[in-house]
Amino acid sequence: MRHCAICGKQPSVGNNVSHANNKTKRRWQPNLQEVRAAVGGGVKRILVCTRCLRSGRVAKATAGGRSSRTGAAQA
Repeated sequence: MRHCAICGKQPSVGNNVSHANNKTKRRWQPNLQEVRAAVGGGVKRILVCTRCLRSGRVAKATAGGRSSRTGAAQA
């Protein structure tokens, strides 16, 4: 089952309810994003919900040795 590695948010279940009040099961999926995060001194790819990303609960991994300006002349 897919869940957030930080807060543990996972799919919730309920019913689709039609105009005629027919009920069928459905699932609400959390908005999970795969991010490169600094975990335990290393870098791992983890699934994180967007609320944890937005609130800053995830330490994103830096770009390593790559320059932010690729191909641009530095003056």
